[in-house]
Amino acid sequence: MYPHERSLVKKMADKPFALVGVNSDQDVNALKPVLEKEKITWRSFQNGPKGSEPIATDWNVQGWPTLCVIDHKGVIRYRWVGSPGEDKLDEAIEKLVKEAEEDGKK
Repeated sequence: MYPHERSLVKKMADKPFALVGVNSDQDVNALKPVLEKEKITWRSFQNGPKGSEPIATDWNVQGWPTLCVIDHKGVIRYRWVGSPGEDKLDEAIEKLVKEAEEDGKK
């Protein structure tokens, strides 16, 4: 999913959009080269040590990857376990970005 995520970050650079990742890997040091290789420029948080996993617990993550699309008011509007496909994801994001832009004009 990294190539598509990179394209979204670039495409939405001047829009009310942010991509945030949560990483379930246990070894943060082993992850750093992957982040560099894959050119991950967006925030990516560590889920926490095995057994604790506070982000996954708080967000009721049942499997990886889980994608949540959150609107500009902080409400989860879409949620998928696994990839919904690029077209479906883009459609959801574009809809919410448009809503945010329209709300910002009021």
